[in-house]
Amino acid sequence: MAFVDEARIFLKAGDGGKGCESFYRDKHMRHPRPDGGDGGKGGDIVFVADKRIHTLLDYRFRQHYKAHRGGHGSSKGKKGKTAEDLILKVPVGTILRDFDTQHLIKDLTADGHSVVVAKGGKGGRGNKNNRTPALPGLGEEKTIHLELKLIADVGLVGFPNAGKSTLITKISKVKSKIASYPFTTKQPILGVVQARDDFSFIVADLPGLIEGAHQGKGLGDRFLKHAERTKVLVHVVDMAGTEGRDPSEDYEKISSELRDYSGKLFLKNKIIVANKMDCEGAKENLLRFKRRHKKKEIIEISALEGQGLDRLIPKMVKILSG
Repeated sequence: MAFVDEARIFLKAGDGGKGCESFYRDKHMRHPRPDGGDGGKGGDIVFVADKRIHTLLDYRFRQHYKAHRGGHGSSKGKKGKTAEDLILKVPVGTILRDFDTQHLIKDLTADGHSVVVAKGGKGGRGNKNNRTPALPGLGEEKTIHLELKLIADVGLVGFPNAGKSTLITKISKVKSKIASYPFTTKQPILGVVQARDDFSFIVADLPGLIEGAHQGKGLGDRFLKHAERTKVLVHVVDMAGTEGRDPSEDYEKISSELRDYSGKLFLKNKIIVANKMDCEGAKENLLRFKRRHKKKEIIEISALEGQGLDRLIPKMVKILSG
């Protein structure tokens, strides 16, 4: 399934049903009695967050949604039927904004959270009890911008091919595509880590960032936004420099991208992970890295070999439960 995290859709809530203008007559009545019933209310359009949905893909292909009209009133004072609401399900973490004003309507951050975005029109008034009939109300029309920001406890960040996909595969049950070329991961991937019987958390493998990501280079700004909701960032550094880059420069460039994108993001709890410690040159690079970043705590791992994860996972748990 393709991962789509933005969409624009048009909504039309249901119009109210027409009120009835009718008169009751029988042979004993001198004058007919008005008995027209009111029209029913039109259907609202309601958005509901559903944890079983992970993408806004459906809203890319279908962009117009219309709720049903209320039922018409009828004679003998019968009110028209209230139309059912139109329920639209979206992933947890979806932000709803009015497209024209960019006004925030709702940030659906938990499963089951809901909001009425377009209200159905009131039913028209019938002439029952000598009332003056009134036209039905029109359902609201709105163009809505949907934006999905994944909700995860831990976000893995780093340059392409730093080993994030291998790491999430090792510590969770998710199966992430792994290959020895950049940008293997082209969309965020979520995995659940069962740290112990009573504690689990969600990790997001974010596509590899590059220099200029905060300005949108390599779609970096699209991916950085998914890190905003995380509680912890795990900065994965290719300590072996397998792509011919210097690990210290990699670390500093990604840190700079985080800071330039969002000061709040830059100040999040971070864990520095020196990955690929099983590879040639990693130990020498680590010594140079430690001299350059003396006050930083560094956890050494080999995601491929599964080494060092017994230190990394408890560190994540400590920060998340602290």
